[in-house]
Amino acid sequence: MKHGKKYLDNLKKYDGALSYDINSALELVKAFAPAKFDETVDLSVKLNLKKSQSVRDTVVLPHQFRAEKRVLVFCKAEKEKEAQDAGATYVGAEDLIEKIRGGWLDFDVAVATPDMMKDVGKLGMVLGRRGLMPNPKTGTVTFDLKGALSELKKGRVEFRADKTGVVHLAVGKVSMDSEKVAENIRTVVTEIKRKRPADAKGDFIQTVSVASTMGPGVWVSIKDEE
Repeated sequence: MKHGKKYLDNLKKYDGALSYDINSALELVKAFAPAKFDETVDLSVKLNLKKSQSVRDTVVLPHQFRAEKRVLVFCKAEKEKEAQDAGATYVGAEDLIEKIRGGWLDFDVAVATPDMMKDVGKLGMVLGRRGLMPNPKTGTVTFDLKGALSELKKGRVEFRADKTGVVHLAVGKVSMDSEKVAENIRTVVTEIKRKRPADAKGDFIQTVSVASTMGPGVWVSIKDEE
């Protein structure tokens, strides 16, 4: 992958082999953000996982940085009012399923009541590829629509380790106060630690790094946070 001149120049301004405390790492990330737009700050956490192990859950970041999500709720008539009162953008059942089959995907997250999953599951090829399929593990299959939408409105996001054992998650914007981004990072790391598999051995978290959308990565030391 080729990088621009600013990116390569920034690599010379710090020791890429060193790990920095969270606040110092964020100062470097902000200084190295080369784009004219407000870049996203991305967190990467490498975990010590066996092939049989997985890490997946949700977390509510204390400081939000994205526009409010458009939430679609699959539910039947008796639950529609609850969904609407809780702030759902779209509410429906078979009508929404048919609309999605026709190619419509103008929403950010989908929630479904358990009794709807037999029909919603038929959208697996469409929703699954885009990470939009409701899932009990992420709290998006539930009869508690009020509770689920409340957390989603607060900014609940999903995190999961990929095939290489790395959790990637956006944790803020370059323009945000560094302490707010730092608090988001600490919250995510804490939640990841809580999902440590019972049979995991050795250091569960191997490395942590942060980077802006277009900037180089900076290693983060979390020892002082423990």
